Amino acid sequence: MTIFLIWIHLLAAISWIGGMIFLSLVLAPLVRSQNAAPEFMALFRSAALRFRLVVWSAAAVLLATGPMLLHQRGLHILDLSQWPRVLRIKIGLVVVLLVLTVTHDLLLGPQIRKISAIPDSARTSWEQVLAQSSAWVPRLALILALGVLFSAVILARS
Repeated sequence: MTIFLIWIHLLAAISWIGGMIFLSLVLAPLVRSQNAAPEFMALFRSAALRFRLVVWSAAAVLLATGPMLLHQRGLHILDLSQWPRVLRIKIGLVVVLLVLTVTHDLLLGPQIRKISAIPDSARTSWEQVLAQSSAWVPRLALILALGVLFSAVILARS
């Protein structure tokens, strides 16, 4: 049972992080290129919306299997004093990543969709700042996810 839980946990993490890498390092640069056709933007939006289902499914799997894996290691989910330092760091990164993902998907994403329909010259200064800075949220999420992955490797080796 432990091997299966680890496999499911890793599969969910791989799906989430792999998709983030693909969107951030492959698809987004194509869309941002100077000669990107509107079809590329439509493709990116469709891929991102479809990936959202993968993200939230992976998050659900990770949140379900993580506590089970802790229990199998003899650690109690509510007794943080038993947790190794690297586990506390990992969980902290996960919490920040989840908050950032919720913010991106439920707050920032809808705002950016509205703003992108407005010509640049008609945008308020706040809308311009939001549009320019919105690309950094997924990048920060990717860095956090890689930090979670790194701390998981350290945890597995301890």
